[in-house]
Amino acid sequence: MSNQDCIFCNLPDERVLKRYKYFFVIEDAFPVTKMHTLIISNRHVSDYFDLSESEKAELPVILGELKSNLESRDKNISGYNIGINVGQDAGQTVMHFHQHFIPRRRGDTKNPRGG
Repeated sequence: MSNQDCIFCNLPDERVLKRYKYFFVIEDAFPVTKMHTLIISNRHVSDYFDLSESEKAELPVILGELKSNLESRDKNISGYNIGINVGQDAGQTVMHFHQHFIPRRRGDTKNPRGG
């Protein structure tokens, strides 16, 4: 897929919640829970393993900021799913790096176990 055909490379600016040096954050278009967000690389790379070490180092900083921000807005958040699908066989549907950050609340699903 070329950058011209990539939905993450062609998102309108109004979808972007925050920009970082190497990434930007949007709300997921198909959220698992309320406030499900995506961390997306600015650079068009397929997956986590194509990120540079500098890019990888920024991810924990973004996760910490997102956690603080979401918890200040919703006191019922009691856990998180943080996930990266690599390859179609693992469920990746857009071949541009993105990391899911899914806030969870007690009782939001019958059985939250699993991956």
